[in-house]
Amino acid sequence: MNLDAIVAALRADFAEAGDPARAAAMRAYMKERFPFFGIPAGARRKGQRAFWNRTAGGPPDRAALLPLVRRLWREPEREFQYAAMDWLDRRARHLTPDDLPLIEELISTRSWWDTVDILASHLAGGILRRHRDLASAKVGEWLDSGELWLQRTALLCQLKWKTDTDRDLLALAIDRTRDSPEFFLRKAIGWALREYAKTDPGWVRAYVDRTPNLSPLSRREALKHER
Repeated sequence: MNLDAIVAALRADFAEAGDPARAAAMRAYMKERFPFFGIPAGARRKGQRAFWNRTAGGPPDRAALLPLVRRLWREPEREFQYAAMDWLDRRARHLTPDDLPLIEELISTRSWWDTVDILASHLAGGILRRHRDLASAKVGEWLDSGELWLQRTALLCQLKWKTDTDRDLLALAIDRTRDSPEFFLRKAIGWALREYAKTDPGWVRAYVDRTPNLSPLSRREALKHER
């Protein structure tokens, strides 16, 4: 099947599984930014597995996946972007630095937190965790971009790194964005610190204490689980 045929067949499956009332609620939750079919995540993933087993005997391999992801990203309904991320995530361990331009393209296109946060923490972050020598330059590039969602990626790419976290790089990303009035950057700062506090609460508390110009939102989120 070519890409157009795959998308048409998947669209038919999504339309059959959709719930207009749920679609309206999902659209409202996303601030009316995207149309939805109205499919719960679990049912959608189950349907995606059945779709690939029926049409190709299993999910696409890497060669077929990357052009498919780009094609799905152009579709208006948000479930197509979720499907693209699901299939990318299945092959996350096999992604390389050569795939970062695609991930950056996805981050910067049809952007909202529901896609950016997964792309940043699971996919871009996973690549940089396996290629630590690239992390500093790439985070610097995202910070210099002036683009909100790439800057959020710079803050969230180490979210799952735990003891592998480069604290100096995390502090740099925060220091470069903490004066921004953007809600999504202030929230990401707090989230990144709160997540790292599960690994090193002392460092997070010390950083917050010595950084008086953190926004109230960032500070509150960073210390949310402190006893």
